[in-house]
Amino acid sequence: MKLYVAKTPKLLKWVFKSKIWEVKTDKKEVFITFDDGPTLEVTDFVLDQLETHKAKASFFCIGKNMREHPEILNRIKADGHSIGNHTYNHYNCYKYSLEEYLKNIGLTAELIKEYEPSSKKLFRPPYGRISSKATKALQGQGYKIIMWDVLSADFDLRNTADQCVRNVIDNIKPGSIIVFHDSIKSYPVLKEVLPKVLNELKKTGYRCSAL
Repeated sequence: MKLYVAKTPKLLKWVFKSKIWEVKTDKKEVFITFDDGPTLEVTDFVLDQLETHKAKASFFCIGKNMREHPEILNRIKADGHSIGNHTYNHYNCYKYSLEEYLKNIGLTAELIKEYEPSSKKLFRPPYGRISSKATKALQGQGYKIIMWDVLSADFDLRNTADQCVRNVIDNIKPGSIIVFHDSIKSYPVLKEVLPKVLNELKKTGYRCSAL
């Protein structure tokens, strides 16, 4: 039984309209994002694929992984992709106090500044869960809370690669923000899905841009 929907419902976007679910554009352009990295081999594979297809993306990084793999962060920056904050320890907002949660985000923010001092303040909450208090606090600090329009569901290993491809291709529109995961868990599916999605996007005339 699926615990997710590939296409974010319009009602949900309207109820939580202070968050960013898609980008308004008249261009045939989508915004691919990757959560949970950087991860050895996995993120390198992703970067190779993006380079092959001349695509740009946004990486919502876990601070702990950033500290362990600075060489991958350097490549993400050098390749022209954007870096966003995904907390330091993949915190679920509802399991920690507001103070602890914001402090964990702050640790990752400090690391991001080392790589990209002028970077946009982009934040994606792990599991897509964030309280209204945390949302207001982060927006008060200048953060844009980035959610998604299309979920590939590469994290659910019950899916076939073809199903994940269809989750993306059947649901995108100009301005869609798409979620993948450059994690060890998702890699068995991602390594099949990402090349197919990038090929299909190119074939149908879509450009992949960074947020």
